[in-house]
Amino acid sequence: MNIKLRLTWAGFGLAVGMLLISPNVIAADKKPFGGPDSISYAKKLWAALDKAKLVGKNSIRVKPYEGSEPHGFVLESFDSTVKIDGREARVVVKRNYGPKDVGVEAVEANRAKHLAAVTVMFKRKKGYDPENLDWFWAKYKKDGTIDKNPKGMSLVGRVAKGADTGCIACHKGAPGEDMVYIFD
Repeated sequence: MNIKLRLTWAGFGLAVGMLLISPNVIAADKKPFGGPDSISYAKKLWAALDKAKLVGKNSIRVKPYEGSEPHGFVLESFDSTVKIDGREARVVVKRNYGPKDVGVEAVEANRAKHLAAVTVMFKRKKGYDPENLDWFWAKYKKDGTIDKNPKGMSLVGRVAKGADTGCIACHKGAPGEDMVYIFD
């Protein structure tokens, strides 16, 4: 009986310890966006995009086209693949140009001057975010640093998951049930 009692108390202590620790572990791993894991991954993503010449000074150029908010008034879009941590997957990159009155010709003449941000969707490993087709979302400033919302949250990861507005909410409405607008 003493052995059972000791095991019961040991089990109780373990259960209480797990309850005290688990919320913090879960919060770090499941934070919708802007957490340390997402920030670290977004930095790897930018490096992979740069290596593939999808961003950066020597990046591939395509014909810009008229866009709209929230992305930019002129856009360049790419659908490609990049490799991160040995895994190659689909990536959708959108270069966002502004200000509001900028035209396609002005962007073609001086992309660097008009580039406002780069927004990216990267297909993570199955199970990352099944509700949202396992997309990882990122918004970068033109120099590759991670952009933040007005509250100071880094815009990487499951950006605005569960919110009525933001990346995921908007892209859920994309035709084709793939959350990607550029081909529709």
